[in-house]
Amino acid sequence: MNAVAEVDLGLVDHIVTKFEQAHQEDGRRVSAADLIPLLQQIQAAYGYLPTPVLINVSKRTGIPASRIYGVCTFYAQFYLEPHGKHTITLCRGTSCHVRGAKKALDTVKSLLGVDDGGTTDDMLFSLETVACLGACALSPVMIVDGKYYGKLTPRGAERIVRQVMREEGR
Repeated sequence: MNAVAEVDLGLVDHIVTKFEQAHQEDGRRVSAADLIPLLQQIQAAYGYLPTPVLINVSKRTGIPASRIYGVCTFYAQFYLEPHGKHTITLCRGTSCHVRGAKKALDTVKSLLGVDDGGTTDDMLFSLETVACLGACALSPVMIVDGKYYGKLTPRGAERIVRQVMREEGR
């Protein structure tokens, strides 16, 4: 993300202020222990974690920007780039791979016109793969917005994605 992009910091200020007010009662300030829930709320407001927002959080809380960035890059739930409304995650673990996950992934990539890690131009879909979803008995597995789809075939993957597209009027 371009660090000079204009971002409305009013949203982050409001969220950090809520955390500060909650801690006034116990006499402590916002700390690193609050970082994950703080970042979750900020990401829910912005859709991702823009660089200027992370810098603002660092200044407001006194938590080093390097520590904030480390948390953001360690946990897969956080996005540093704009992210689509719908997240499609495909497993590339051994069980899924052996049972044809690559063909399903290729189908979804072709359908959306994006590669792994990409987001459609209309910001409707983001596509990602993960090393393992821990649902090997259902392999190959795809998750769309938190809902698991197992025993996936390329045709099944296409049907699921097209259904979401229809629901979005696309």
